[in-house]
Amino acid sequence: MGDLLLLSPTQMRRIEPFFPRSHGVPRVDDRRVLSGILFVIRNGLRWRDVPAAYGPHKTIYNRFIRWSRLGVFNRILAELSARGGGTDKLMIDATHLKAHRTAASLLKKGLYPDVSDGPEAV
Repeated sequence: MGDLLLLSPTQMRRIEPFFPRSHGVPRVDDRRVLSGILFVIRNGLRWRDVPAAYGPHKTIYNRFIRWSRLGVFNRILAELSARGGGTDKLMIDATHLKAHRTAASLLKKGLYPDVSDGPEAV
């Protein structure tokens, strides 16, 4: 897998307790699938563009959706951050989002909840 991301066995052992148990049919290798998920997210790819070495893109996508809904990633991050202890560093994210010009009308159409304290738009 050359330049591809693959979690080490030590890393997998730390997070394995947070994965749901398999019911019946054995699952595809969790290490390979999770590595594929991280590769897609890290590189900003579409699921379809994941390298074949990680397995079928549909499997990787389905596992990401299922685990997200079950809160697997939230539990992993909470546990790893709790084990990490305190730090003297502060990280600032410079990410920004561009909204399409039609996004401004979502509030008027009732498709987005109004959470502001200001007066209603007429």
